[in-house]
Amino acid sequence: MIGIQVLDRPASQSFYAVAGRFLFVQIFDRALVATIERLFAGWQLTPVSFLDRSPDVNVAFFSVNQLPEIPSSLSFTQFDVASDGRWYAAADFFYLRFENSLVRLEPRVGSDIVDVAVWIKQTIDPTDVELARIASFAVCAALRRYGLFELHAAGVVVANSDDGVLIVGPSGSGKSTLALKLATAGWRYLSDDELLLSATDGAVEMRGFRSFFALAPAAASAGATRNFKTCFEPAAVFAAPAVACVTPRYVLFTSVSERNQTRLRKLDQTETMTRLIRACPWATYDTAIAGANLKLLSQLARQATGFELLAGSDLLESGEASRTIRAACHP
Repeated sequence: MIGIQVLDRPASQSFYAVAGRFLFVQIFDRALVATIERLFAGWQLTPVSFLDRSPDVNVAFFSVNQLPEIPSSLSFTQFDVASDGRWYAAADFFYLRFENSLVRLEPRVGSDIVDVAVWIKQTIDPTDVELARIASFAVCAALRRYGLFELHAAGVVVANSDDGVLIVGPSGSGKSTLALKLATAGWRYLSDDELLLSATDGAVEMRGFRSFFALAPAAASAGATRNFKTCFEPAAVFAAPAVACVTPRYVLFTSVSERNQTRLRKLDQTETMTRLIRACPWATYDTAIAGANLKLLSQLARQATGFELLAGSDLLESGEASRTIRAACHP
């Protein structure tokens, strides 16, 4: 295995906690500190001042003129991933490369610690979305080794209950808009875009990962040339509080319909499982944890009732989203 080399003293060191796991983050270039720390502040990780035990995950960020070469002497399984990335997997470690960044993950020999190195070209724009993408990939890949599996989904809690609702769909499927409408109607919330799933005491739980909400303005959906999003802290907007962790009882697979009236169709367990796998590509890509990830998704498909939701324009009316979703979940 290839060890992470630390050539200089880090410009920044931080500890974070999530679901009982601890991350140690080091940044080895002052020019990266503000950008990387801002990214971590946007995730639902708890800063920790001091650890009295070894961290579970070490993440190191480096700024370089040229990205390191991926060893050609190793035998890799290779394939393309979303956003023009390339995945190189060998045994229990991997590389993930984008145009201006590279991440390598490997378990530390003789321990349960996972080491992650992230190299970023010095020429990259600090506002480039690739930075957020590579940092998220690095952290989530490490957390998967500890049974915390990311899902591109929003999470809310049915009003006046403890029943969690997963809202699953690709970008542009209306997840954030629906989560916004429900939270505005008094539903508690976890995240509008990214969650972590884990199995605890025989049940699947979900917790928010991204802390802020990000919504595309109407101009963007109407054909604007660039899809800028409006970001805000939900605690400053919604009366109902955020929820740290909840058990999902319903899964809504959303898409936007051109019809005025929203349509809901109940799914059987097999179709729910199929759609969950489709929404979780790492459950098959990341072979080191694929078995555990698929097992968790299967448990979720048994635990939660699935629905296909074709969102019509009626959901934009005041209170309609809450009435429609609540009627389906609590008939």
